[in-house]
Order: sequence, then C-alpha cells, then structure tokens
Amino acid sequence: MGKILCATRGGEAAIETQEAAIRRAIDQNDELIFFYVVDIEFLVHAAYALRSDIVEEEIDKMGEFLLAMAVERAEQQGKQATAIVRHGNFIEELIKTVTEEGITLVVLGRPANDRSRFELEQVKKLARRIVDKTGTEVWIPGIELP
Repeated sequence: MGKILCATRGGEAAIETQEAAIRRAIDQNDELIFFYVVDIEFLVHAAYALRSDIVEEEIDKMGEFLLAMAVERAEQQGKQATAIVRHGNFIEELIKTVTEEGITLVVLGRPANDRSRFELEQVKKLARRIVDKTGTEVWIPGIELP
C-alpha cells in the first residue's frame, strides 16, 4: 500500500485533481493525504500596511476549509483521507512533507487556464524537481511526463 499526497488549492481545476487522486487512491488501495501550503511571501510586495499575522490566519482558515471539503469528497466515495496544512515556501514544504511522510506518489494539478498563477511548463519543472530531490513519482492527471 502506497501513500498519495495531493497538493491542492481552491477552484474547479483543483476539484478535478482531487477527484483524480481519490480515484487513484481507491483503485490502488493507497492512503490519501490532501496538502495545502499557506505562503504569505507575497505580502512583502504590498504597498500598504498589513498585519501579516491576521492575513496568514485567514489564509490558514481558508486552507483548512478547502482541505476539509476535499477530505469530505473522498469520504463520500468511501475513501478515508487526511489533510496537512503547512506554512512557508510551497516547494520547500512540499519536498519536506514528501520525505517526512514517506509519500509514494505526489499528485499535482495542471493550470486551469491562462489566468492561472502557474504555467504548465512550470508545473512540469516542479514535478521533475520533486522526482530529483525525493525519488518520488509525480502524476499530473491528463498530462504525460517524461
């Protein structure tokens, strides 16, 4: 039995990725963990005064809510799932979690559209970086990786 880590965020594309991870976890009888990182690094670019602790707390609550929805979605399909929220740089926290949790498969979503923060090539580079750093397989549903 393996351990699937599904990195997720909000939006319709994230739900599609979560559903793919749920199906794979069911098919392979693998453990399923949904993963979200609260990264407030963008606040250093804010031109106005912000209480970073309050912003971080609100984003944290949003992440917990998104993960609770993903866990509930899995449970409705008969698959137990857990959730992990981390704080910091997304890539660093993802790689650290993969290693600490003994993950056997990382599931990443593909960009939803042209307005997405990430481009497909960036996601593919991230996938290669995860494989290089951890030796763990990465799957982007609907995308073939070399």
